[in-house]
Amino acid sequence: CFECCIKCLGGVPYASLVATILCFSGVALFCGCGHVALTGTVSILEQHFSTTASDHALLSEVIQLMQYVIYGIASFFFLYGIILLAEGFYTTSAVKELHGEFKTTACGRCISGMFVFLTYVLGVAWLGVFGFSAVPVFMFYNIWSTCEVIKSLQTNVTVPGDQICVDIRQYGIIPWTAVPGKACGPILENICNTNEFYMSYHLFIVACAGAGATVIALLIYMMATTYNYAVLKFKSREDCCTKF
Repeated sequence: CFECCIKCLGGVPYASLVATILCFSGVALFCGCGHVALTGTVSILEQHFSTTASDHALLSEVIQLMQYVIYGIASFFFLYGIILLAEGFYTTSAVKELHGEFKTTACGRCISGMFVFLTYVLGVAWLGVFGFSAVPVFMFYNIWSTCEVIKSLQTNVTVPGDQICVDIRQYGIIPWTAVPGKACGPILENICNTNEFYMSYHLFIVACAGAGATVIALLIYMMATTYNYAVLKFKSREDCCTKF
């Protein structure tokens, strides 16, 4: 029984298992926190920076589309992670010859090569997603830091805080014709004290961290799938006489 358990544990693809857990966690954080943060961002814009519905109609449609894309990303990576984990179990068992003599086919090697290519493509794509998810964090950090400056100036009567403003229009998310488009002094400080701002800011940070975790998981997948494919191709050669 002990030898059987050791043999079964030897067939576990630990790299793929760690990558799958990390991928599921990262995608869940990115999709869940990103969805709620986008909703809070729309609420902040409607209440404080763009009171006319037509000014932010396009932005609302884009955010709604992004939320639908988030649903698709979550579903796809849930399925893809399970497939990669299953492929890792199959390849590890085949390479270590846990269930008899090593056997592989051209179709099996082709499938492994396809997973290598697809994982590399997804890894590059998620690097872009990780960079894109840092943009709202940068925007909210600028607003938060401006509020901190206003608070620090309350003890200095020579510098009025009303002159310190944040103009959302400069980021390009709402048109220049949007009214009021900016917030200054106490109004901006009140925005920073709202629950929508506090939650959206921190949720965007967590979403960005989730995207980073997904990138790390895909890097581990890259190494695992590349190694598995190389071993399968090497051991399928007729002149192969080396055991790994």
